[in-house]
Amino acid sequence: MTAVTRKQKLESMLAAAPDDQMLRYMLAMELDKESDHEHSLELFRSLMHDAPPYVPAFLMAGQMLARLERIEDARTTYQAGIAEAKIQNNDHAAGEMSGFLQELE
Repeated sequence: MTAVTRKQKLESMLAAAPDDQMLRYMLAMELDKESDHEHSLELFRSLMHDAPPYVPAFLMAGQMLARLERIEDARTTYQAGIAEAKIQNNDHAAGEMSGFLQELE
């Protein structure tokens, strides 16, 4: 008998609740762990374009882009994330992304 992977569990739960931001975020994180970066970034981008945008997606996408040495994309992602975090009164996330943005300089 084959064990069900975390990714498979998340995909199954998402089939029942495709708009669940937390499940989509968790799947994006799992895909990143599996080095499926483009698929992970697609999920993060969809979360960034949700109404309301899912602020943690900006942070994680920015970190991934920086790891992949896509520095300009990381910078743009952090800047958009900081702006959105401020709109949502999430000072902690805005501060965290500001710190990562400074590290790119």
